[in-house]
Amino acid sequence: MTDARFDQSEIPLRPKNPDPEKVEKKQSKSSKQSKAQAQNKEHQKEDTIAKAAEGSGDSPSQLPDFIIKRNELFDELKRKHDAEVLEKEHPVINVVLDLGNDRNGAPIPAMPVAAKAWESTPGSFLKHVDKDISSDVVVAKVDGRELWELHRPLEKDCRISYLPFTSTEGRNVFWHSSAHVLGEAAECQYNCLLSHGPPVEQGFFYDMAITGGQVVKESDYSPLESKAARFVKEKQTFDRLHVSISDLKQMFGYSKYKMYYIENLLPPEGSTVYRCGTLVDLCLGPHIQNTSKIKTFQITKNSSCYFRGDKDDDSLQRIYGVAFPDKKQMAEHKKFLDEAAKRDHRKIGIEQELFFFNDMSPGSTFLLPHGTRIFNALQKLLRSEYQKRGYSEVQSPNMYDSELWKRSGHWQHYSNDMFVLDVEKKKWALKPMNCPGHCVIFSHRERSYRELPLRMADFGVLHRNEASGALNGMTRVRKFQQDDTHIFCTQNQITEEIEGLFDFLKCIYGLFGFPFRLKLSTRPEKFLGEIATWDLAESKLKDALNSFTASGGGEWELNEGDGAFYGPKIDITISDALRRDWQCATIQLDFQLPQNFDLEYMTGDAPAKSIAATSSSNETPAENSVAVPKVPGPGRARPVMIHRAIVGSFERFMAILTEHFAGKWPFWISPRQILVIPVMPAVNDYVQEVQELFRAQKMYVDIDLSGNTMPKKIRTGQLQQYNFIFGEWLTARSLPACAWLILPVVGAQEKESRSVNIRNRDDQETQAKGELVPLDEAIQKLRMLKKERRLVTAI
Repeated sequence: MTDARFDQSEIPLRPKNPDPEKVEKKQSKSSKQSKAQAQNKEHQKEDTIAKAAEGSGDSPSQLPDFIIKRNELFDELKRKHDAEVLEKEHPVINVVLDLGNDRNGAPIPAMPVAAKAWESTPGSFLKHVDKDISSDVVVAKVDGRELWELHRPLEKDCRISYLPFTSTEGRNVFWHSSAHVLGEAAECQYNCLLSHGPPVEQGFFYDMAITGGQVVKESDYSPLESKAARFVKEKQTFDRLHVSISDLKQMFGYSKYKMYYIENLLPPEGSTVYRCGTLVDLCLGPHIQNTSKIKTFQITKNSSCYFRGDKDDDSLQRIYGVAFPDKKQMAEHKKFLDEAAKRDHRKIGIEQELFFFNDMSPGSTFLLPHGTRIFNALQKLLRSEYQKRGYSEVQSPNMYDSELWKRSGHWQHYSNDMFVLDVEKKKWALKPMNCPGHCVIFSHRERSYRELPLRMADFGVLHRNEASGALNGMTRVRKFQQDDTHIFCTQNQITEEIEGLFDFLKCIYGLFGFPFRLKLSTRPEKFLGEIATWDLAESKLKDALNSFTASGGGEWELNEGDGAFYGPKIDITISDALRRDWQCATIQLDFQLPQNFDLEYMTGDAPAKSIAATSSSNETPAENSVAVPKVPGPGRARPVMIHRAIVGSFERFMAILTEHFAGKWPFWISPRQILVIPVMPAVNDYVQEVQELFRAQKMYVDIDLSGNTMPKKIRTGQLQQYNFIFGEWLTARSLPACAWLILPVVGAQEKESRSVNIRNRDDQETQAKGELVPLDEAIQKLRMLKKERRLVTAI
């Protein structure tokens, strides 16, 4: 926890050498108390269920049979589970609280606390935390990796930290629990079959199938919110239970949607379910302690959707909502949504004629001329940096034989997300990523250690078969391009390359005013390769991260166990003007792909590789065979592969930039840089000359010689967010209210003195009368503004 104040004297320390006899007596006494508490809790649960049904307008007998039978089975299994827990040993365990930093940012020393397995909960230690802080705690984290409910008993020695609602993980847990409240309200109102209800960026939703093809109406919002308010008032607990596959099928056999998840997505040992009031749902959790944490709850919208996002599957109803632990946060959220709506890239994209979509190619962006200008400016920026930083740009095919994807491993795990084609009786696929193709480029001839690091960049077109229901403007598309780069290097070069990438990040994100955070994800439970290799790679990444921090780059986070199966990675998250987080960049170490493709390079004393050996290394294994990678011979070594992207998908990054700047583009990337509106036809020749002079400097200059009225010309220019308007400003008293301020014109004075009167969109002082600048000087100033790629439009 950050900004916490704690009285250390209040925290009881774990006894170093507890008396076994005393511990046994205490456990026996505690066990009896726990049994009594469990019996009381069971009676309370029955009362709660009855109240929940009563509050929703339904008595237990009025609930549908599938809910009654489902809940009865849950109760039966829960009683068995609770009895088993009571019979378990409750040994003393070592628990340490990680209390974060104090109000001054100084770290608070870790604190041991007295605890017992299957009895002590993270929530029981909150009494030692400042109330102002503890009241905002949503969930705990055990050993830095597993989220753990505040009311769930601990099972072994561990280290505990606490997450507030303001943290991303805490907020997701809170909204996930709120989704269960929505699901309970929906079941009571519609007797529907629930599909799934996850947290999302701005709240949560629940998908459901309502009998008789009924659709959700806006008039349903109020009854749903009333039910949710009653459930919140009842302080319904979230009860967790692990259930076997056979019992899950019995519990949810009434729903083909739940059965799909059970039969296709769950491990053989089963999964957890949670009960909240009358709702029992298949869920991994974790959740808040009880519904009283939810202080304000609102339904925001509804829509239709397809099950699994597949247009050939069932059409479902989706209800969105949002909830907060503080009513003030709801008011702030509504203001945020209003501002976000104004900045929506889909809205601005239409207004500024940047792009559009068409049903002839769903998920593929049609970039218009002005949108293409932004796209090209981004690519030009990256190409200029590539030249400085020693990158080589390549082009690779858009379509490959499926044998390539089988060799890389993507076919086995990713083929459903690829566009697959039949070509001459063979399976081919459009590429969803560039890495296998870059391995082919690396291996097409002998490589020497002198060539490493080899930094290979590719702006090629990629295609991914995203579900139609998942498509969302330019943030989720099927066709896209990205600043894809793969670095082939030695293990000794990893740290230096990563440090270079951090500098690259600072350079690019700094141009747009994006702060960013770094998170290191380490070896997962299921991984490929040797542990020693993983440890070495992680240590090199940590060295690079620590060096970045020491140089003033900010702290980094550790995300243990969340690395890719083929290597550790660093995820980079940027924050936009609305403080929304976006992950664009990623840095991943890969030991597996170079092995799959038998990539090698000659070390200093390596003999030349024979033609026969080269041919053999490029052979593709048969479809059902398992390729055994060769060990590099004497004088040879296998390179490490670093996957990296900084802006990621250009389409998605353009959407982020559009909303970040609210359509007010910095001059160097702006698709509309200068607008000139003549006051009279007599100066049209000078206006056209000005346009030609600035166009010669590769600037975007428009002139409006149309017959439109001055007010319409002004409104158009304001809407399209030109950075500069040249001319003299005359008070326009006859203009309508929407354009009363100024009338931009170029007149005889400017033509006579060969000057321009510059009005800066972002400088209010120039809006009154402008600044008369000689034409040559104006050209020079704007050339430098563009060349230096300044964030602030000022000359």
